[in-house]
Amino acid sequence: METQDQVADDSISSDRELANARWWHKQDGRVVCDLCPRHCALKDGDFGFCFVRQNKGGVLKLNTYGRSTGFCIDPVEKKPLNHFYPGSSVLSFGTAGCNLGCKFCQAWEITKSRTVLKRLSQKATPEMIAEAAVQLHCQSVAFTYNDPVIWSEYAIDTAKACHDRGLKTIAVTAGYICPEPRKEFFEVMDAANVDLKGFTEDFYQHLTLAHLEPVLDTLRWIANESSVWLEVTNLVVPNANDDMAVIRKMCEWIYDELGPDVPLHFTAFHPDYRMMDTPPTSPGALVQARAVASEVGLQYVYVGNVDDPSRQSTYCPDCGELVVARRWYDIGAYHVKGNACEFCGRSIAGHFLDQPGHWGTRRVRVDPSELLRAM
Repeated sequence: METQDQVADDSISSDRELANARWWHKQDGRVVCDLCPRHCALKDGDFGFCFVRQNKGGVLKLNTYGRSTGFCIDPVEKKPLNHFYPGSSVLSFGTAGCNLGCKFCQAWEITKSRTVLKRLSQKATPEMIAEAAVQLHCQSVAFTYNDPVIWSEYAIDTAKACHDRGLKTIAVTAGYICPEPRKEFFEVMDAANVDLKGFTEDFYQHLTLAHLEPVLDTLRWIANESSVWLEVTNLVVPNANDDMAVIRKMCEWIYDELGPDVPLHFTAFHPDYRMMDTPPTSPGALVQARAVASEVGLQYVYVGNVDDPSRQSTYCPDCGELVVARRWYDIGAYHVKGNACEFCGRSIAGHFLDQPGHWGTRRVRVDPSELLRAM
């Protein structure tokens, strides 16, 4: 099921190693992918909407296993995760493609470009990634930059290798995945940030070329059926999903279905991809959205992609004291001991050490294969 922007060049895929994909079946002479709710039905040679899963001779293949568009050491707050070992460093990487078609995609060069497969320039096995993260003194490995759902086989194997080395694992995803693979994918993840892109079916259909309910189902499942630490991000797009009445309904749903202590991040949009004529999100809109979420009763609400230290910091829901001060990705004052507020003893939801990390705002590119050769 190729789209106009996703015409794969056979000459690109023919010279790369293809891994056997999971979660598919045959029907009416086609291979049907069961990984995500699209259920792409592919003739021999066809690529799925995601651009990276292909019917090769009646077998579904993944053409990004072991290949990446790049590795970087990031702060965990960049995922964004504010309640998962603040200040720690994370080895982050992604591959190519996406199973959504967001018109506002801010990573379109690795998700929607016709030449995206040519960008898969770095090779690394799951074991190499885990070893590199250990040598670089990272606390976690993050599957990010593009949605790891579409390269679940690679992500799962890498997560297992990371756990073998005592590392934590993080998924940054839109949550567009079917129930069977969802269980296998998230059972090897320690934390996840799920991008809830809007809260109407119309928004999802017209601006992401997907559907809302499968994402809500994933969020419910993570919050209520798994041990994964969950945070939620909502990119506020002017004149698209910034209606405060709809934002209130979204926050009420999060409160009722996920719980008041699930952190919510409102982040600022900047013009990109097919929405270059849409203005950037105003700081005032983020402030208003945060106020609405707090009125609903959500206890940890943040703004992102703007310089706003007071609204990027964490406060105790009981005594109101500042427990983690942030400016962008820098950690300042820190008053969490034993996962509790130092002032009143109230438990702070999440995973905290008694001292924060100090990675700060750095972003360092690395190549695991070169690193390990150098050693």
